[in-house]
Amino acid sequence: LNSFIARTNTCGELRSAHVGQEVTLYGWVQYQRQGLFLVLRDFQGLTQIIIPQDEAHSHVKKLLSNAPVESVVRVTGIVSPRPPGQENPKMPTGDIEVKAETAEILNSCKKLPFEIKDFIKKSEALRMQYRYLDLRSFQLQRNLRLRSQTVMRMREYLCNLHGFVDVETPTLFKRTPGGAKEFLVPSREAGKFYSLPQSPQQFKQLLMVGGLDRYFQVARCYRDEGSRPDRQPEFTQIDIEMSFVDQAGIQRLIEGLLQYSWPKEKGFITTPFPSMTYEEALAHYGTDKPDTRFEMKIVDISDLLRRLDIQFVQNALSYPRGTVKSICIPQGVRYLKNKDLESLKESAKSQFNQEIMEVICKPDGSLKSLLTKFLGEEQQSELVRALNMQVDDVVLVAAGEHKQVCSALGSLRLEIADLLEAAGLLLRDPAAFHFLWVVDFPLFLPKEENPTELESAHHPFTAPHPSDTSLLYSDPTKVRSQHYDLVLNGNEVGGGSIRIHSAEQQRFVLEKVLKEDSEVLSHLLEALEFGAPPHGGIALGLDRLISLIVDAPSIRDVIAFPKSFRGRDLMSNAPDYVMPEELEPYHIQVSWPLAEKEAKKS
Repeated sequence: LNSFIARTNTCGELRSAHVGQEVTLYGWVQYQRQGLFLVLRDFQGLTQIIIPQDEAHSHVKKLLSNAPVESVVRVTGIVSPRPPGQENPKMPTGDIEVKAETAEILNSCKKLPFEIKDFIKKSEALRMQYRYLDLRSFQLQRNLRLRSQTVMRMREYLCNLHGFVDVETPTLFKRTPGGAKEFLVPSREAGKFYSLPQSPQQFKQLLMVGGLDRYFQVARCYRDEGSRPDRQPEFTQIDIEMSFVDQAGIQRLIEGLLQYSWPKEKGFITTPFPSMTYEEALAHYGTDKPDTRFEMKIVDISDLLRRLDIQFVQNALSYPRGTVKSICIPQGVRYLKNKDLESLKESAKSQFNQEIMEVICKPDGSLKSLLTKFLGEEQQSELVRALNMQVDDVVLVAAGEHKQVCSALGSLRLEIADLLEAAGLLLRDPAAFHFLWVVDFPLFLPKEENPTELESAHHPFTAPHPSDTSLLYSDPTKVRSQHYDLVLNGNEVGGGSIRIHSAEQQRFVLEKVLKEDSEVLSHLLEALEFGAPPHGGIALGLDRLISLIVDAPSIRDVIAFPKSFRGRDLMSNAPDYVMPEELEPYHIQVSWPLAEKEAKKS
């Protein structure tokens, strides 16, 4: 850590063994007290510096006593033990102090917009405006260093142990059909634009056609969509592709990769990871990314209620995939207020247009609900047994179309977990890491804006499940894909698939199923005709993965210079206006009349 530079030690490494040594430290003034001592900070830790009080060192005293907080200083002095009783066991360097002999202010700091301390509350906008200051905090320092170490271990595992080749793919490319919206970059050819890739998907497939066999990249990717806590317009993924591999091979590779690169201080992760089909995930958890750290699974009670003459139940079961499902809230009476239950019902109504009915298990074991007037004593007992209800449990019941009901209850399951934890019941251990493979996704889904048309559930290059290949040509809505998602604690941290390596099949999917213009992908289709090997791959979302490992509230806390919620760089104020003459080479004019006026101002 001290090679090539003038310091002898960092501020975090001095111990009792260094007593008596002359050391030179560089760092920032964290704290200064009454001209007696200051605390010097660098990336590794803190060291207490004793300010000399004798006349011979008066210039050192004056310099250090007047140094503003966060000024950069050099201190040379002698390491001494702290006086008995003044040791600080909370500091790794708490047994020693450095008695300053000489010092130099390398750069003085003006008044700060906020204190550089992790426990000081700062608005996120202010933190991002002064990101270079925010980066000095121990938390961000730890996050970025852990990220760096994890990526290095991943490189070792892939390149050194398993023969992967690290290849950089182009950033300027062309539009890809389907998927997220892409950023456009104007060119000097009138009317022609580059597109920033939302992933290196086509390039990594072309590398397999080129015989590279095993590809890996820490890839920058771009999506023109609003930021959310787990999204950024530019993000990083660990991108992987292999030839002659099947789904099980990719899964074992990723399990080994994560086990090898997992930070030791976060414990050991067990492999193989459990696996669940998309249909199972939807039926039991109401989502394709289940948080399996806690139970509260969705239970199907259709058969129990089918024989009852209840109008809303019969209406629901008349749908092609009609169902009645429920979710049991353990000790819901104790932890949830009436306003919480009303809020949950309103949430299901507003987000999913789904009505919810509650059933409460009273202290005497009887049920309280609008539903009970339709249930005899025996049927109530059956319901209690089916849901394993205990006294003070609350059950939420939903009836309707299968996917809508499951999605509504799945969303409520997570809202309920938040409410229960806010009331003091720990459901999701923040130190636990529950990985899960979700497999057998549908290959195509109906378009939201036009349900008679289909779109790729993931992307158009995903191969159909081997058992469903014939259905691709007769009933594509029933085809399962060879896509697989990796889920961690209810968050998707990776996704991949076995790819279509037949030009004929790829053309059929694009033209006949998706109704896309295959000419846009003519280069890829042609490449598949020149002896493309079977291949597959995956991409891990690095930002999201690291944020979960360090328990950060947002991926912005593991990115050095992130964009704001609206996709802006608050530090440099990007994006920004440009002068009209700068747009001329690109044959572009801004039609918004205010733009030119604002550009002239700036």
